[in-house]
Amino acid sequence: MPLYARITGTGGHLPARRLTNDEMAALLAQRGLQTSDAWIVERTGIRARHFAADGEMASDLALQASLKALAAAGRQPHEVDLIVLATSTPDMVFPSTATILQRKLHEAALAAGGQGPIGAAALDVQAVCTGFIYALTVADALIRTGGARRALVVGAEVFSRILNFDDRTTCVLFGDGAGAVVLEAVEHDGAGPGVLATDIHADGRHTGILCVPGTVAGGQVLGEPLLRMDGQAVFKLAVGVLEETARAALAKAGKAEADVDWLIPHQANIRIMYSTARKLKLPLERVVVTVDQHGNTSAASIPLALDHAVRAGWIQPGQLLLLEGVGGGFTWGSALVRY
Repeated sequence: MPLYARITGTGGHLPARRLTNDEMAALLAQRGLQTSDAWIVERTGIRARHFAADGEMASDLALQASLKALAAAGRQPHEVDLIVLATSTPDMVFPSTATILQRKLHEAALAAGGQGPIGAAALDVQAVCTGFIYALTVADALIRTGGARRALVVGAEVFSRILNFDDRTTCVLFGDGAGAVVLEAVEHDGAGPGVLATDIHADGRHTGILCVPGTVAGGQVLGEPLLRMDGQAVFKLAVGVLEETARAALAKAGKAEADVDWLIPHQANIRIMYSTARKLKLPLERVVVTVDQHGNTSAASIPLALDHAVRAGWIQPGQLLLLEGVGGGFTWGSALVRY
């Protein structure tokens, strides 16, 4: 029988510092900028977000989410033979944040009297807000072809470090966090649990509409290492490509829109999320929404939303999940998963 990559555990982690819209408005008022809870909620659906503490890195958030996912799967760190981590806010230029996470998992395991995942392949994936879908696709492909048996797939971000707090239209949108899943190889005829299909794309002609145009050279930062976004352009592109990729993933798996039990979209903007659901004729009550409390956590948003829905008891074994995201690059993609 063919191999499939089954999600056997999920985990999520948010930094301790939580900022409401009112607190963000007060912060911006100190800079002479005006915004309000009503303004933010009306345009985005966001009511709060979490910011990492000074010195708290993407790998620290990833570690906590990963430990929770491993515990949910009933697995130990040394049983993982692949780590794929999606992030746009890595700990450093190199090595990959995945290898830093690997070290921290090893240290945590040793402290608990166990072993870490030393020797497991570890790599980062950079596709901004579509990063988790890309990472899931990579891990799924390696499991299906026998390149791995058990993978840890993580999305982790500290976007608060790259926000321009002189731009009220973007700084209120993003937050920090991490989400993770454990994928394990299973054999079945296609009717069982697992990643049934993925669909990923990019269009580099649109790199300028959502970017952080800075780099490091000669020990100095060149350009502007802060987030820039053309919100209207992103919205216009996102609505179209999200519907297309969702239908593509369904077609690859031989499924119809009516078969989907839960839509778990990238948590960027409630209007985009609901627009996609309506186009797919999915009831809005079947859309997992965490954007109101998390903000846009980029590559972490889909696994965070998935973990929230699993732990809340909404998602049940055997249900069909449609995951989808869109982000800078311009990237987009989807995954159809039998839980």
